Amino acid sequence: MRNQGKKSAAYDAKCRSCARLADHLDEVRSSHPEYFCAPVPSFGADRPGLLVVGLAPGLHGANRTGRPFTGDHAGILLYATLHKFGFASHAGSAEPTDGLRLLNCRVTNAVKCLPPANKPLPAEIRRCNAFLAEEILMCRPKAILALGRIAHDAVLMAVGLKPAVHAFAHARRHDIEPHGRPLALFDSYHCSRYNTQTRRLTTPMFESVVLAAKSHLDAGR
Repeated sequence: MRNQGKKSAAYDAKCRSCARLADHLDEVRSSHPEYFCAPVPSFGADRPGLLVVGLAPGLHGANRTGRPFTGDHAGILLYATLHKFGFASHAGSAEPTDGLRLLNCRVTNAVKCLPPANKPLPAEIRRCNAFLAEEILMCRPKAILALGRIAHDAVLMAVGLKPAVHAFAHARRHDIEPHGRPLALFDSYHCSRYNTQTRRLTTPMFESVVLAAKSHLDAGR
């Protein structure tokens, strides 16, 4: 597979359009100079069947490693599940040097930079949405897995649709046609530590959504 972490027009490593996020990255970089501390590029295939959209980089995860969902708790369930259903070469996601490769899959975030307290502001989500819109247009996925309501709303914004018409709900599927092409949007609760530890999201619950996305892709072959 090509483009395992390759930067594209849907990514700007020097973006500082959101002053609050840029200042926050500067502060984190001063205390953790070894961290990536920059907008985090997407990871995976350049023309994936499945595009996974998360919220934003985690402080000691993607913001540290420079790869989405790598080095934090959320990546454990995500990459283990992608591996189980044939979207990843193995289940590990500790470091970018672990040799992990995504197969017919790509992982990105609604917001490319680490937000304070992991809570981007609405204006920051809107400003970063141009990158997501460009990514969807370039990658042409057949299915998108949105991890959480913010990611779900960001995907709809990126393709010019209103969330009120396609409300978020775990395990819900939305059949949409951005740019005249059919696209299945699958919703899941975010695989965060909080959601998994409180059992709001269990492994079987998450696996069932990824399996639904895989079945959709398999049916279209």
